[in-house]
Amino acid sequence: MSVEEHLPARRRVVLTGISSRAWEHPADRGALTALRELRGFDDVLKILNSLWNERAWRMEFLGGAIRVDHRQYPRVHRLFAESAATLDLAELPELFIQYDRSLNGMCIGMAKPFIVINSGALELLDDEELRNLLGHEIGHLMSGHAVYRTMLIILTRWAIGMAWLPIGAIALRAIIAALREWWRKAELSADRAGLLAGQDPAASLRLSMKLAGGGDLSEVDTAAFLEQAAEYDRGGDLRDSFIKIRMVVGRTHPLPVARAAAVRHWIDAGDYGRVLAGQYPRRDDDRSASVSADAKAAADAYREEFSRSQDPLVTLLRRFGDGASGTVGDWVGAGTNRMRGWMGSQTPGGSSGGSGGSGGSGGGSPGDGAGDDQSSPPEENNR
Repeated sequence: MSVEEHLPARRRVVLTGISSRAWEHPADRGALTALRELRGFDDVLKILNSLWNERAWRMEFLGGAIRVDHRQYPRVHRLFAESAATLDLAELPELFIQYDRSLNGMCIGMAKPFIVINSGALELLDDEELRNLLGHEIGHLMSGHAVYRTMLIILTRWAIGMAWLPIGAIALRAIIAALREWWRKAELSADRAGLLAGQDPAASLRLSMKLAGGGDLSEVDTAAFLEQAAEYDRGGDLRDSFIKIRMVVGRTHPLPVARAAAVRHWIDAGDYGRVLAGQYPRRDDDRSASVSADAKAAADAYREEFSRSQDPLVTLLRRFGDGASGTVGDWVGAGTNRMRGWMGSQTPGGSSGGSGGSGGSGGGSPGDGAGDDQSSPPEENNR
C-alpha cells in the first residue's frame, strides 16, 4: 500500500445551497442576470435549440466515448460526485471520457447538459487537479452558460454566411466580439467554481501551469510562473500592448498565465475565504437579483482591473486623469443594459420585468468550435 493511501482524506466545506452567483465574475454575472430576466427569451432559446442538434451530439458521445459511472472509470466518478456534492449539486449530469490526448474538457447542452473530459486530462492530472477541472465544468453547468455560448456559435455561423453583406457582417462581428469578452469572463467564473469544488489553491495553480506547459511540473517553479504572469501583464512597451489586444480579442478563453493570476487575485482579495466561511449568496435568493446592481458590479470590476493593470497602454491612459478608468468602467457596465435593451426588442413581450436568478438552471458550455459544422461537437480549448 502506498504512502498516499495511508493519508486521511482532506475535508472540504460543503457549500450548502450555494448560488452560482458566488463564483461568477461580475461581468459574467451582470450579463447573465440581464438576459435571464427578459420576457419571451425562452421562445428565443427554443428557436436556438431547434437550430442546434443537441441530441445528435449526445448520440455521438454515447457511441464513441466512455460514459463514466461506478463501473467505468470509478476513480473519475468518485471525484466527479465529490465535486458536485461540495457545490451542492443534487443531480449528477452525464459524464463522458473521449479519446483525445490534449488536456481539455467541455460542458454541452441546453435541455439536458452533459460533460465531456478528454483522456489526456486523466493522464496528466493528479486527483486534486482533476477534481478542479471537473468542478470547473460543473460551474459552467450550474451557471447555465450553454444558452449564451450556443448563441455565440450560431451568430458566428451567421457572420460567416453573411460575409458578403458588409454592414450585416460588421454588426454581427461586433456582437460576437462582445460575447467573446463575456465568455472570457465566464471562464474565470468557472475557474473559481473549480477552486471551490476542490478547495486546494495549489492544485488550481498546478492546473493552469499544466495547461500552459504540459503535465510534467518537475522542472517548473511556482514562483517563477507567477512572475511570468506579472511580466505578461506589464508587457514591454505600447507595441506589446497592441499585440496582446490582437492575441486576446479573437479568443474565447483567457491565456493560462492570466487565468492563474486572476484566481490568485480572487483568493488574495478575500472572496474565496469568505465563501468557505459561509458568506455567499443562496439559490433561494436568486430571484431577487438586481440587474442594476450587477451592472454596477461589472463596471466596478472593470474599473478596478483598469486601475490595477501594469500594461503600458493602460498606464498611458491613466495619465490622462483618474476619470479614464471611471469612463471605461461606466461604458462597460452600461453595456449590460444596452444588451438587455437590444434583446428585449428582439423577443416577444420585450419589456423586461422582474429579475432572474442564476442558480443551477442547467446548461453548459459548448466548446470553442464556433462556426464549425454543428453536427460535430467543437473543442473547448483550455477548458
